[in-house]
Amino acid sequence: MQLFDTPQIAMVDADVQYYPNWLGISDADAFFAQLKQNLSWSQDYIRIYGRDVKIPRLQCWMGDPAATYTYSGLQMQPVGWAEPVKQIKDYCEQVTGHSFNSVLANWYRDGQDSMGMHSDDEPELGAQPVIASVTLGEPRKFIFKHKQLGIKHEIPLAHGSLLVMRGTTQQYWQHGINKTKRVIDDRINLTFRHIFNN
Repeated sequence: MQLFDTPQIAMVDADVQYYPNWLGISDADAFFAQLKQNLSWSQDYIRIYGRDVKIPRLQCWMGDPAATYTYSGLQMQPVGWAEPVKQIKDYCEQVTGHSFNSVLANWYRDGQDSMGMHSDDEPELGAQPVIASVTLGEPRKFIFKHKQLGIKHEIPLAHGSLLVMRGTTQQYWQHGINKTKRVIDDRINLTFRHIFNN
């Protein structure tokens, strides 16, 4: 892991840090290959404006047994921790000083796979969640948009990078990954979080 003195991204109403070379290239390459081969990938449906829509990417929900998670009408039961994901989780916990009990893994197979604009603000994440986002593979532009002001920020998330969102970030900002017509390689993103289920 490589850390830097000034990872803070200047954004109003947000607390965001970005570590572009957090994992060394050899470690990032190895994790990328392991996750593609070993995770239980699926393509689920979510409910948008009253209709079921196939998610434009593959995903895997992983974590502690009680860490069930619901978004857009989809309830996900976690599969057990894969060893490489648990290792990355431990690294994230060292950097953030925060414990995580779950992760959403997303596999963007090409430029047509995407993530719509949203906030990670579901009740089970708590009032000010800490989200640690690790990127492996093809860099993609991560778009932030302020909910009231309309301000946008774009961060090209690099292979082996870590993005951490804290505080009021989810309250005031949405984020997402757009489609692109460019011919690009695939990308895996891991977003670690803590689920509070009573």
